[in-house]
Amino acid sequence: MAERGATASPWAIVVALGITQIISWGSLYYAFSLMIEPLAVATGGGRSAVVGAFCVSLLVAGLASAPVGRLIDRRGGRWVMAAGSVGGGLLLAALAHVGSLWQLYAVWALLGAVMAMTLYDPAFAVLGQVFRERQRQAITALTLFGGFASTVFWPLTQWLVQQHGWQHALLVLGLLNLLLCAPLHAGLLPAPQAREPQGPLPGRAPATSLAAVLRDPTFYGLCAAFTGNALVFSAMSVHLIPLLQGKGLSVAQAAWVGALVGPMQVLGRLLEYVFLGRWHPSRVGSLAMWLLPLSLGLLALLPADMAGLAVFALLYGSGNGVMTIVRGAIPAELYGRESYGAVNGAMATPVLLSKAAGPIAASVVLAVSAQPSTMILCLAMVGIVSATLFTWTVRRHHTQPLPNPSPHPHP
Repeated sequence: MAERGATASPWAIVVALGITQIISWGSLYYAFSLMIEPLAVATGGGRSAVVGAFCVSLLVAGLASAPVGRLIDRRGGRWVMAAGSVGGGLLLAALAHVGSLWQLYAVWALLGAVMAMTLYDPAFAVLGQVFRERQRQAITALTLFGGFASTVFWPLTQWLVQQHGWQHALLVLGLLNLLLCAPLHAGLLPAPQAREPQGPLPGRAPATSLAAVLRDPTFYGLCAAFTGNALVFSAMSVHLIPLLQGKGLSVAQAAWVGALVGPMQVLGRLLEYVFLGRWHPSRVGSLAMWLLPLSLGLLALLPADMAGLAVFALLYGSGNGVMTIVRGAIPAELYGRESYGAVNGAMATPVLLSKAAGPIAASVVLAVSAQPSTMILCLAMVGIVSATLFTWTVRRHHTQPLPNPSPHPHP
C-alpha cells in the first residue's frame, strides 16, 4: 500500500532508492579506503589522522540519525534525502581541495550528517511510509541493491584515480550524487505532507511514540545487542586481511577470501527473502546474531585451508547481510510504524558510534596480546554476548507489555 502523495509506484521507489544507495554507499563510505594515502599527502597528516577524520564522520552520523528520523516521520523523506545528496556532491568536491587537517576534519564531519540523510536508515524510514505490510520485503530488496556498492565503486574509484587522479575522482563521485541521487530523491520519493496517525495493522505491534519506547528497558537491550554486533563487524572489516595473512595466507589468497564476503552478504539476503520471509524479524535476527560468533570460532580454529575459509566467509557474510534487514525491520515489528523513523534513528545512533570504535578497540587488543587469535576470540565473545542479549531481549519484549503505549503517538 502506498502513502498518499507518492509520485511513483511503491516498487519504482524501491528501485530508485536502490540506485541511490549504491551511489551513496559507494561514494561516501567505500571510496574512502582508496583516498587515505592521497588525503594524507594533501593535508600533511598521517594515515591515522585521515582515518580519524572518517571516524568523526561516523560519530556525527550516529548523533544525527535520530533527529533525521524524526524529521522524516513528520515531513517525509523527499527533501531530506535530496538535500543530503546535494550536500554530498558539494562536500565531495570540497574534499578534493582540502589542504590541511582542520579542513579535512570539517568536511568529513559534514559528510557524517550527509550519511545520516542518505544511507540505509533514512531509506528504511521512507519505505516504512510507502509500504505497510510489505515493508520488510521492500527493505530486503533495497539491501540487495546496496550489497553491490563495494563491488561497483571500489573498481570504479580505483580506475578514476589511476586515469584522472584522486581529485578528479572525487569530483566525479560528487557529480553522481548531484546528477543522479538528488533528482531521484526529489522526483520519485513521497511528497511532504501532514500524515494523520495510523492505527495498528492486524497482528502487528501497536503504534508507539518514541518517548514510550525510550521508557522500555528492552529497547536498550536491543541497542546494546546491535551495537556489539556492529562493533565486531566493523573491527573485522579493517583487520580481516591482516588476520588471514597471519594464518599463513598470501596477500592474494587473503584478498580472495575477503572478496567472498560481499557476495555472501547478498546471498544471505536472498536466502532470507526466499526461505525466511514468514519468520518474524526477531527470530531471523537471533539466527543471524549467532552466525557471527560461530563464524569467528571457525576462523580461530581452522587452519589456512581455502575450503574451510570459504565456509567462514559464507557464515560471516550471510549473517552480516541478514542483520541489515533485521535492524531495519525490528522497530516496526516491536514498536509499530508511526514513529518508525525516530525509533530506527535512535537505534542507529549507538550502532554507528560502534562502527567508529570497533577498529580502534580491536587494534588495542591486538597491540596488547600480539596474537591475532586472541583478538578473534575476544570478538567472538562480544558476538556471543550480543547474540544472547538479543535473544533474551526479544523474548522478554513479547512476554511483557510496553510501558504506557500510545495508540496515536506524535514523535
